[in-house]
Amino acid sequence: MPIKGIQQFMLGSVMNNEAQTRDTLRTIRQAGYEGIELCSFMTHPTGLMVRLLTRAAGMPTGSGGKLDWPALVKESGLRVISLHTDLGSVERDPAAVAAECQIYGTRYAVITGMYRFDYGSEAAVRELAQRLNRAGAVLAEQGVQLLYHNHNCELLRVSETRRAYDILLEETDPAAVNFEFDSYWFAEGGANPLDWMCRLGPRMKLWHINDRGTRQTGPAMTPILKTDSMELGTGNLPLASWLAQADRNGVEAVILESHRNWVEKSPIKSAQLSAKWLNEHL
Repeated sequence: MPIKGIQQFMLGSVMNNEAQTRDTLRTIRQAGYEGIELCSFMTHPTGLMVRLLTRAAGMPTGSGGKLDWPALVKESGLRVISLHTDLGSVERDPAAVAAECQIYGTRYAVITGMYRFDYGSEAAVRELAQRLNRAGAVLAEQGVQLLYHNHNCELLRVSETRRAYDILLEETDPAAVNFEFDSYWFAEGGANPLDWMCRLGPRMKLWHINDRGTRQTGPAMTPILKTDSMELGTGNLPLASWLAQADRNGVEAVILESHRNWVEKSPIKSAQLSAKWLNEHL
């Protein structure tokens, strides 16, 4: 079975200094998580623009960029599942990215959807696929596997029959590029995550899990309610059936990444509640 993990992005607001980070990691481990997915822009000092963009997305990076993350993670007993980075960093200095992965004992470097990128342009997405192939091939020579993490922008159509994600899946080389699939964003975008998980098959190496629903109770002003991220098992997504497919695909880790809308506005309490579902099903 895959291991249970959590994305560091979710915990930025409770990892601002060494003592707080140590307590957070200890609490996460006690809840049942076995691994953590690190973000290079949270384990290193970052610029103002990155901090503003992540805050706007509901996941502030916090002030932990100067901490000794290798030591903190080792002390926690958590395994580093992967390291999130960006394509530009891999293209500029793949050796540095590979070396950082090796420091943490992970063989996965993950990049996410590109900012200010035209996912509705077939030519642009095809060129992105080739960039991924080139970057992944260089990393593979150093023992690191490149994974691509989706949001919902990859569902944009580039033609009547193809979406951006079709191109990324069909025109990347499995020897160089594979995938960390985020089912929440495809569900949010109106796609059927199970269909895509079946298509990905063994190329789906990691799975970002989240639930979706609403906390609203009582009479509503409108029959159309706003939905958002929810703790696992408290929303309406068919997570158990997706977990079965993820297991068939051979995913190595199921990684919680919820954002905003945390119960009691606490990422720690939210993670603990989601851990109950993970501990029951994994």
